[in-house]
Amino acid sequence: MRAHPAWFPVRGRAQRPGRYAVALLTGALLLSTAHSAPAAPASAAVGDAARTGPVAKGDAGTWVGTWATTPTAVPASDTTVFDNQTIRQTVHTSIGGNRVRIRLSNEFGDRPLVIGEARVARPAHGGPASRTDPSTDRPLTFGGRSSVTIPAGAPAVSDPVSLRLPAGSDLVVSIHLPKRTPGSTVHAFALQHNYVASGNVTGRAGIEATSTIDRWYFLTGVSVSTGRPDRSSAVIALGDSITDGANTEADANHRWPDFLGQRLRAAHGPHSLGVLNEGISGNRLLHDPNPPAGSDAENYAAYFGQSALRRFDRDVAAQPGAEHVIVLLGVNDLGHPGTVAPESEKVSAQDIIDAHRQLIARAHQRGLTVYGGTILPFRNDTLGFYSVRNEAARQAVNRWIRAGGEYDGVIDFDKALRDPADPQRLRPSYDSGDHLHPNDVGAEAMADAVPLHLLH
Repeated sequence: MRAHPAWFPVRGRAQRPGRYAVALLTGALLLSTAHSAPAAPASAAVGDAARTGPVAKGDAGTWVGTWATTPTAVPASDTTVFDNQTIRQTVHTSIGGNRVRIRLSNEFGDRPLVIGEARVARPAHGGPASRTDPSTDRPLTFGGRSSVTIPAGAPAVSDPVSLRLPAGSDLVVSIHLPKRTPGSTVHAFALQHNYVASGNVTGRAGIEATSTIDRWYFLTGVSVSTGRPDRSSAVIALGDSITDGANTEADANHRWPDFLGQRLRAAHGPHSLGVLNEGISGNRLLHDPNPPAGSDAENYAAYFGQSALRRFDRDVAAQPGAEHVIVLLGVNDLGHPGTVAPESEKVSAQDIIDAHRQLIARAHQRGLTVYGGTILPFRNDTLGFYSVRNEAARQAVNRWIRAGGEYDGVIDFDKALRDPADPQRLRPSYDSGDHLHPNDVGAEAMADAVPLHLLH
């Protein structure tokens, strides 16, 4: 049985207008390449990439995000290297369009990233999951060229390519790495099986995979031009492992932002809304990963990503079509110190509230409407997060989110998922088993807690 939507508006704050111009990280991205064909005019390539905000009526050239993920660094123990190999990766879109472009990232690399070739296609019906539909295969270009070298620390956006991409469908992105390439920029917990094959097989429908991976390498975004006469925009889910989909079924797209995208599509609202998942497992508001020396956490902490305060501009403000933000963060700020972070990083409820205030201010500065999600209960969790002190801080933060009047609205995830018999713990039917992360049914209940009229 699903919980009833647990949302209420904050009184006294006017809704923000529906047109925003956010243009970040769109400078000179398309640099040296392996081919000698002349690049497209910089003004056309960069100008089209830089246009963000909802699609105005009649503006078919503006881009809206349909899928995204957050890049992170890798720990020293991760020695993954690609060498003359193709990575074939699948992503699940939220809205459809008739033109597509992708965003690649070398933001955590310490050397140039050479992309020999990149292609997009829709998956084939039936057969292996790695197989694509040849009729939908499209080569990608970067400044008019089929390969691109991305400097260390930079992203790159492809040129647009014509491809009909239905809403709620999968897209397969194949990239060839011709040189020895450390897997330095990654989203480590994709909950999606992807494939690695020898050589450049980007254009082949079927490939012989040499390995299967559950990560996304170098790929951080897909945007579409909807071509619709009405405007379109994107809602960004900024969060941690609960948003990232931890403990939900792999390859099923059962993260709560996926379920929210389903609801929005089924509602057939007046505007098409992309849903972009910017959750990172282990992410905190206030601190970057900092595992105690010699701890097991050293083997994976880098995957937790930069703090939300640090990554906000890249992961929220720079997203194509960004209009709404849903923030669900704070449980790791409470639970990590003393478990996978030093005790010295303990924070108070007021510290967390002040961090939320920073996100609100920065969102409003960019004309974004931002909603606060209450922190889910975690009594008796198996990760060691729960304590009387942490529970008191959670309650204090949630009281402020609900009654503080600083968010544009509140999505009460806590109320929707807590156990009526013991409000300090998850409802058993929503519990994945660790008493912290919701299961697939719980993720759907989270999406149900978001009222659709809020976003339209």
